[in-house]
Amino acid sequence: MVMSRSSALRLASTGLALGAALALAGCDTAQPVQVTRFHLAQPIAPGSFTVETAPMAGPGAQMAADSIELSTYNDIVAGELVHLGFTRAPDVASSELVVTVAVDRGARPDPRPHGAALSVGIGGGSFGRHGGFGGDVGGTVPIGDHQERFLVGTRMRVQIKRRSDGTAIWEGRAQTEARGQAPDASPQAAAAKLAHALFVGFPGESGRSITVK
Repeated sequence: MVMSRSSALRLASTGLALGAALALAGCDTAQPVQVTRFHLAQPIAPGSFTVETAPMAGPGAQMAADSIELSTYNDIVAGELVHLGFTRAPDVASSELVVTVAVDRGARPDPRPHGAALSVGIGGGSFGRHGGFGGDVGGTVPIGDHQERFLVGTRMRVQIKRRSDGTAIWEGRAQTEARGQAPDASPQAAAAKLAHALFVGFPGESGRSITVK
């Protein structure tokens, strides 16, 4: 079948409109990140740093310190610091700063009717493969078709210390959640989202909790 020029143009126009609608829908469903930063209210000069994995608190199976997953989280945080002018050192001995990274991921049942929008922020529920998100019951992150019935929460804590005396000069905490099958629910995407939010406007206002979209 040969398509007329006018039909082709209408089809192209419809496709563009659909693509724009889907893009807007994606923006509407993207979940914000809750962020809190703490520091000494002093300038933090960019320096050389190394990244370490902080021990996870709370119940649940621990990941090995040298796991690929944790290494990925560390690299994501390091990338944000490099973007701010810091330099990643080859080893602790040659660094001025030590950056520790801790990440929790877990899931809770999705209480919403199918298709209902997510509320802003985490609130209320509990997560925890490595610890609870403010609740007393945690669960592992589901896989496969079961994901659609869960909300996946991810929490990140980053601390920057001076290597010379071990003094913590900055700490940030961030958390978000996403539908189980949403792209934002994947470990790498969630960690990248949290790390970016943590360092927006670095060092940030100490002690103030903000929402980063």
